[in-house]
Amino acid sequence: MEEYLSLLFLVVIGFFAGVVNTLAGGGSLFTLPVLIFLGLPPHLANGTNRIAIVVQSLSGALGYRSKGVSSFPFTIYLGISACLGAYFGAQIAIDLDGSLFNKILALIMILVGFLILFKQKKLEEGLVERLSGTYLIWSIIGFFLIGIYGGFINAGIGIVIMLFLNRFNHMSLIQSNATKVAVVFIYSTVALLIFAYNDAVDWKMGSAMAFGTSFGAWFASRWSVKKGDRVIRIAMLFVVVLMAIKLWFFE
Repeated sequence: MEEYLSLLFLVVIGFFAGVVNTLAGGGSLFTLPVLIFLGLPPHLANGTNRIAIVVQSLSGALGYRSKGVSSFPFTIYLGISACLGAYFGAQIAIDLDGSLFNKILALIMILVGFLILFKQKKLEEGLVERLSGTYLIWSIIGFFLIGIYGGFINAGIGIVIMLFLNRFNHMSLIQSNATKVAVVFIYSTVALLIFAYNDAVDWKMGSAMAFGTSFGAWFASRWSVKKGDRVIRIAMLFVVVLMAIKLWFFE
């Protein structure tokens, strides 16, 4: 009975994270520490959290694809580069001491939380895309570094990717978002496989959370209101700070 209650709790947390991720970004700031609080070692919680990331990013990528929004083959180049980075990042996360990982996670949670709270929603539009030549080379290098962070912890990575693609590659908001979810799906799949190979994935808990996350994203995309996103961000920051304090001082 206790196991079923834990799984139901994960579905609820996943739903909330899906809503937050859709309205403000940073859903992993909730799901990852919750898995740790439920008793999973940090490396196992990190690997388990990848299931929800893979499922949600795949859903987003297929959605954009069905609407004809694609930046192929640019996405593939970035995805391959990010995969290489994710391999190293995931290995670092697996080998890192659990106590140190919790402290790093606590700091990242607070930093990313404030970044989400104060980020500007509007990206530049009407720019001429820069996807080839020198810009492609630097993008590949940049996404290798992004992949390292994504493979290591992934929290808040969407903001960095969107800013990079818009400001450096001059991609529109919709193209940036479509490219982001596709690349995240590609490198997150590799990261998930690495964690799974090292027996660092709880498939049952991860699947329950992924179900809730997907439903939360679906719900928020249909019922969200523009004026409510800042309230969500403030509430999210408050909860994130509390969880970060718990991770830092009360392991």
